[in-house]
Amino acid sequence: MLKILLPTIMLFPTTWLTHEKWLWPTSTAYSFIIALLSLFWLKWNMDIGWDFSNQYLAIDPLSSPLLILTCWLLPLMILASQNHISTEPIIRQRVYLTLLISLQTFLILAFGATEMIMFYITFEATLIPTLIIITRWGNQTERLNAGIYFLFYTLIGSLPLLIALLILQNNLGTLSMFTMQYSQMPELLLWADKFWWVACLIAFLVKMPLYGVHLWLPKAHVEAPIAGSMILAAILLKLGGYGMMRIIVMLDPLTKEMAYPFMILAIWGIIMTSSICLRQTDLKSLIAYSSVSHMGLVAGAILIQTPWSFAGAVALMIAHGLISSALFCLANTNYERIHSRTLLLARGVQITLPLMTTWWLLANLANLALPPTPNLMGELFIISSLFNWSNWTIILTGLGVLITASYSLYMFLMTQRGLAPNHIISLNPSHTREHLLLSLHMFPMLLLILKPELILGWTL
Repeated sequence: MLKILLPTIMLFPTTWLTHEKWLWPTSTAYSFIIALLSLFWLKWNMDIGWDFSNQYLAIDPLSSPLLILTCWLLPLMILASQNHISTEPIIRQRVYLTLLISLQTFLILAFGATEMIMFYITFEATLIPTLIIITRWGNQTERLNAGIYFLFYTLIGSLPLLIALLILQNNLGTLSMFTMQYSQMPELLLWADKFWWVACLIAFLVKMPLYGVHLWLPKAHVEAPIAGSMILAAILLKLGGYGMMRIIVMLDPLTKEMAYPFMILAIWGIIMTSSICLRQTDLKSLIAYSSVSHMGLVAGAILIQTPWSFAGAVALMIAHGLISSALFCLANTNYERIHSRTLLLARGVQITLPLMTTWWLLANLANLALPPTPNLMGELFIISSLFNWSNWTIILTGLGVLITASYSLYMFLMTQRGLAPNHIISLNPSHTREHLLLSLHMFPMLLLILKPELILGWTL
């Protein structure tokens, strides 16, 4: 763990001491070396489940794919941000890179933490760099409003979790993930215990986000710069799913009855947010709502707690992390040329940028879970385990898959096909940097088709 954490921390002085001419190449190359080194985490010790670094930081099959995704995303965010940040004063460029590196540091500590309180602190610490990125480098005047939504939704959701963890520490005497799942939980019979159960999960459900507490997400995505959108979609939403999977193992006797309202919200949210996607005119907003719909499936899967549903939840989180990040990069390439996020104004781009259209097609097909992508594997695992839990869920999840396919094709046709209007004829050509960025999103997806057990978590 420290082999990755210490080089990441050393990125801070590198960013501030490098000559301005070499700032972007150096930070990109250094972060990419860290991302390649992190691939060693795929080789964990299967006998004990945990691979120790020390008693506070360790990895297991659940956290290792998420840790690798975190490390993989930093060079991609730096690549994506180069075009619009490199025109700013050098001090701002350094601050921007410092915020991205601090986000990676907090996320490595969050996914590697073995103490629940340490996980909680680093989970909350990711708010600060994300908030600064949204409010300082956002595109529109609404960015302060979006930042306030983001801050207060996640803070109000996570304060009950802190109280719940302190109560748990008081009862068990430990919050270590090594021993918590083997501890004898008290009988949860009182009303206060039911409130405690909700407090344990509500922070993660807001972060995911569950339908009903999702209003902060489209606002934050639309206002954030490209790196903010990428890290939000790919990693920060997954913190919620990861935290739920860690803590729900202990809430077991109560979860059967208490989970129903959240299950209904999660599965109904798939239909509602997918339907909202069908009538969106804003490209980034459409991709943001599609994230809510995919995370609804993950929330439902984690609440029913079967091995198949957990495997599907991890697979879908990793696959969605790569694909939604790629979609935001594609939306950004459009925005940098047309200076608008409106779908109608980007019609006919295929004629001028044919290779970019190929990336659009690949990303959209993966988003609608085309075989044999890991998205399909995750969705099949989740839908079959939900069907096993209750036969009625097949209607809603099946309808959700159908609408997902519809809005993905709608997004592709609206942005790429059709006659090219006059304002699109003189676009800048696509850069090698953009094609490299998208290939680094799509190749891991295609390689995971060959060895999917790397992202199936504990369940193997």
